[in-house]
Amino acid sequence: MSKWLFESVPKGRVAIFRSLAYLFVALDLVVFTPWVKDHAHADPALYEPLWVARVLHLPTPTPLLINVIFWALLAVSLAALSNRAPRLLGWAVFALYFEWMIIAMSYGKVDHDRFAFLVALAVLPTVGAAKWGDRRPSEKAGWALRVVQIGVVATYFLASWAKLRYGGPDWMTGSVLARAILRRGTDLAHWIAPIPGALIGAQIGIMAFELASPLIFFLPQRWRLRAVAFFYSFHLVTIATITISFAPHLVAMLSFLPLERALERARSRFASGARTPSSPAPPGEPALARNEQTSE
Repeated sequence: MSKWLFESVPKGRVAIFRSLAYLFVALDLVVFTPWVKDHAHADPALYEPLWVARVLHLPTPTPLLINVIFWALLAVSLAALSNRAPRLLGWAVFALYFEWMIIAMSYGKVDHDRFAFLVALAVLPTVGAAKWGDRRPSEKAGWALRVVQIGVVATYFLASWAKLRYGGPDWMTGSVLARAILRRGTDLAHWIAPIPGALIGAQIGIMAFELASPLIFFLPQRWRLRAVAFFYSFHLVTIATITISFAPHLVAMLSFLPLERALERARSRFASGARTPSSPAPPGEPALARNEQTSE
């Protein structure tokens, strides 16, 4: 168990993942959840703090608090992209984003797509210094990514558990997707919905997929990557039909991928493209003469 949990991975992998996570934090503030700032103008009576906020005695959001957190988090997340002071800036990003999510989710709606991403922000500072392209193996990096992977799988498995706990087996044969399509369905969803058995079959498939998600840890690496591709395709269909993106969860799922290999391939292709032996001869200049000049 310990060997699996602390399996070494190249430091460069966690460096890339960390950069993408901090970049997403900045994008989340201004693109994905800018509506959180609107809570600054909400009636304080509407604030119902989550359990963790009550335990930590976090203050009731005020316009000043929300604006300070917004600008501080934006600045710190961008600063963290520099890869300097990874622990100090990393812990600051986690603390500020954690409070930002408390403010976001304490007004009646809690999104479970944030769980694995919050886990990622919590464990990334423990890795310490790591740079892109660093191939040195690290147990700290392996542990951090493994914990994020566990958070990703837990999101799926616990979602299925919640469905069975509150909806029972009837969830699979109910009208969950039908209601979602009526509220926010796309043209594609409205085209699929009338197909007999399509929505019920989709709900059974979702339940089976979520319950079976922990099996990904028992798959060989090649099949594990294919399973992750299936995870992404599942969310692609979700976006295309009922416009639910799970954006932070998609970022957390990158913890399964050998990101350093993708970077090396991209660099290799760029370098090979830059090393073109000879460019096309300009109009009016014989190609043979141009090649002779190049050879000299």
